[in-house]
Amino acid sequence: MVSGTQVMEKILFGVAKQWIAGDTMEDALSAAKDSYKNGMSVIINRLGEYHTSKQIICKTVDEYGAIMSSFRKWKVLGGISIKPTQIGMSRSTKECVRNFELLIRAASASQTFVWIDMESSDHTDDTIEIYQKLFARYERLGIALQANLLRTEKDLADLLAVGAKVRLVKGAYRENARIAHKSREKVDCNYRKMMRMLFEGGNEFGIATHDSRMIEDAIKLSKKHTRRFEFQMLRGIRDEMKPGLVKNGFSLAEYIPYGTNWLPYSIRRLKERKRNILLLGSSFVLRHRA
Repeated sequence: MVSGTQVMEKILFGVAKQWIAGDTMEDALSAAKDSYKNGMSVIINRLGEYHTSKQIICKTVDEYGAIMSSFRKWKVLGGISIKPTQIGMSRSTKECVRNFELLIRAASASQTFVWIDMESSDHTDDTIEIYQKLFARYERLGIALQANLLRTEKDLADLLAVGAKVRLVKGAYRENARIAHKSREKVDCNYRKMMRMLFEGGNEFGIATHDSRMIEDAIKLSKKHTRRFEFQMLRGIRDEMKPGLVKNGFSLAEYIPYGTNWLPYSIRRLKERKRNILLLGSSFVLRHRA
């Protein structure tokens, strides 16, 4: 007999598969090839976090290495995005750094861009410290910053001072009101402020949003400031908007998650903001109408 939980998971997977490439690395690379054919680069992320098993951590590191070495063979342009707790931070910062160094060497050999994902605020200091240490040795390295955190303006200013490459997101983790903006209006206001900082003082950055208003603001800023930047959107979301951006000469990267740990990731994306549910729903309808 099928339980209510199993039915709900089946329904959720029916929606989630529009942005989850599949279970395997090959699924992700196949999706990435489609993105590339449509004029977009890619950012591949293996789902899963807070790993404490040495075996799982080693498998994750090996798989990211294999993805990077496969880009040329699959005729894909792009990079990978790694969560620190995927590769050892839940065991020790030292182990995490060691695994990042392995991946940076592989990235250097394949000329692949690497993004370090930002997780909950418990890890912000360690993640920034790891990034600064590695960035001194490998320039094709970026870090995500979350506009919902009160501290981000200072973090962004400090990182821009050393020429860091930043991926600006709104933030998908539940945080305490003492350290984070809680309303949509305040998060949006802070996102716009960070975006202006990037266009005024940064270069080679990512504007990661599905929000039409933010995208319009970024386009206006790009007319005032000549910068190398790219829009970044989830695979399968805002597909009606992507061709127009590419046609108008903007760089666009599709963020492609894959793996069996799709459920917690998908639930977090839906909980992040009510607007995400509307965006996902409209993207689902548009995709199945085509």
